[in-house]
Amino acid sequence: MSQKTKGYLEMYSLPTNFVILMFLFFFYFGDVLVLSLRTLSMDPCNPTAQQEQQTLISDQLTVLINGYSESRIPLLQSIVASYAASSLVSSILVLWGNPSTPSQTLAQLAHNLTQSSFGFNGISVIRQTSGSLNNRFLPRPSIKTRAVLICDDDVEVDPKSFEFAFKMWGSNPDRLVGFFVRSHDIDLSKKEWIYTIHPDKYSIMLTKFMLLKSEYLFRYSCEGGPVMAHMRRIVDKMNNCEDILMNFVVADEVNSGPILVGAERARDWGDARNDNDDGDGNGRHKLIGEVAQVGLSSRKGKHRKRRGECIGEFHRVLGRMPLRFSYGKVVNSVGEQGLCQKGGKLVFCDQS
Repeated sequence: MSQKTKGYLEMYSLPTNFVILMFLFFFYFGDVLVLSLRTLSMDPCNPTAQQEQQTLISDQLTVLINGYSESRIPLLQSIVASYAASSLVSSILVLWGNPSTPSQTLAQLAHNLTQSSFGFNGISVIRQTSGSLNNRFLPRPSIKTRAVLICDDDVEVDPKSFEFAFKMWGSNPDRLVGFFVRSHDIDLSKKEWIYTIHPDKYSIMLTKFMLLKSEYLFRYSCEGGPVMAHMRRIVDKMNNCEDILMNFVVADEVNSGPILVGAERARDWGDARNDNDDGDGNGRHKLIGEVAQVGLSSRKGKHRKRRGECIGEFHRVLGRMPLRFSYGKVVNSVGEQGLCQKGGKLVFCDQS
């Protein structure tokens, strides 16, 4: 039996007998789990399989959560339940990228997600067809919304901040919006691009939490010809940098940087500093009121160097540097009067 098809899974065309067997398995497995079988085009870039832009839902979004570690499944279930409780969420796709995870584990995950998500029936667990990080940006016919949230399975965001971020994306739908940012820079002594953090500017939105329009998925995966195909191969070779490449794609399109939004509470469990929890269950409670970001000290130098190499390779292949800096952070203030970026400065959103 194929390991690509268990759980509440999106799958390719299968023999009829196999589909029947799968249905019987899931019918027995849980009385509230509804098996959703979908047939996809073998080519995810087939334009006829894409939703017409004018028919996309604009007041909700699709959540794409990248999953890999089985040890994080309890946390993943909690995160999915949080998104499922929001009226802003149309559907949730858990993109599972670990090929060694048993199909039975994913079936149990799908069942548990359905059971623990307040009756929300828009959850799918999708075993990725390969380990390529590019897969998290594949266009999918099941996406029916203009907005897509790309996020990781170890980042928790409070509902109010989530809603505010979506509101800010609605005012800036051509740009990337999120809570975690980094910067590109150049090492003049070595004449090479580097990946870093600047205290007052940023140019890269991370996929820890990245809001973008679904149209960009098609542009990343299907357009750009040989040049874009070459850059996607760089992502596969480095097993890294798919987020940086998406920033290249968007910045090259809009000639603008991403938008950083402040969060009341954004916990990144991937930060090693969370290992020292104080026992109250809040972990990084001292960071409430600001975005919790992973500092360079918690990342290995090899990781930073590899990402700097990605920036250099993308620049070389593309023939230009599209990344643009943004400044400041959009915050949600009292009376729903937030701060917005205008002319490189932060002003109240209702100012002309």
